[in-house]
Amino acid sequence: MVAELEKIEYDDGGGFRAAYITDTGSFWHFHPEYELALNIKSNGTRIIGDNVELFDHYDMVLVAGSVPHCWNYYKTRDSLPEKHGIMVHFKLSSLGEPLLSQYEMSGVRELLREAERGIVFSIDDARMAEKHLVHMVESKGIEKMIDFLYVLKILCDSGKKASLSSVNYRQTFDERGNKRMNDVYNYIRENYSTPVSLDKVAKVARMSPFAFSRYFKKNSGAGFVEYVNRVRTNKACYLLRETDNQINGIAFDCGFSSISNFNKQFRKTEGISPRDYRAQFR
Repeated sequence: MVAELEKIEYDDGGGFRAAYITDTGSFWHFHPEYELALNIKSNGTRIIGDNVELFDHYDMVLVAGSVPHCWNYYKTRDSLPEKHGIMVHFKLSSLGEPLLSQYEMSGVRELLREAERGIVFSIDDARMAEKHLVHMVESKGIEKMIDFLYVLKILCDSGKKASLSSVNYRQTFDERGNKRMNDVYNYIRENYSTPVSLDKVAKVARMSPFAFSRYFKKNSGAGFVEYVNRVRTNKACYLLRETDNQINGIAFDCGFSSISNFNKQFRKTEGISPRDYRAQFR
């Protein structure tokens, strides 16, 4: 199974679509439009081409057309916060070659080229863009276009953006491998709160444990155990921020076998203890 082609509907017949994110966005897909996604109140794992990373609040990513991608969101009580993000789709033709060819648009041209690998922006950039993206959802016509241009300026001026997919990534990159890894990420996302063994996940990938271990590290950039611990810690960060649950309970809810192991892995990832992390948001 390869990435699915998603058809983007434009309700007002325009070339720019802005809408709140309300679904789980978990299927591997692509479309000819550029996509700008701002996750405001959600976290999970995103896959852009051959890049896999955990994301948290105010994660903002720009992806060029035809680059396969998906977002796997962590849910609380089997649901996601309402309007947990904003997604913008736009066609390159909507900007038009005559406009893009102007000297003043040189930064935009470079931005769109960089988007072929996917770009992630800083939290500060995301917060600055939020009000314009919200207004794009609520407005039409020239007002929507003006806000879109403000967003483009923020993206172009960003001093902390980073590329996601590897330099050599191409759309024809092993699609069967992408599907296999997507199945693995989905399995980990859905089962991180229980013991997740290498043997179990290797069966999901239809590989031997030894071959899968090497395959996983090559494709994810992290060892299997390291990645699972990062997923669990990422979820723990959300619960520490957004709930008043006891820290011991959070540790076990996120799949850690002991509070000492939880503290160790949390410090390794976040640099501080779970208690100190929570204190920052109180």
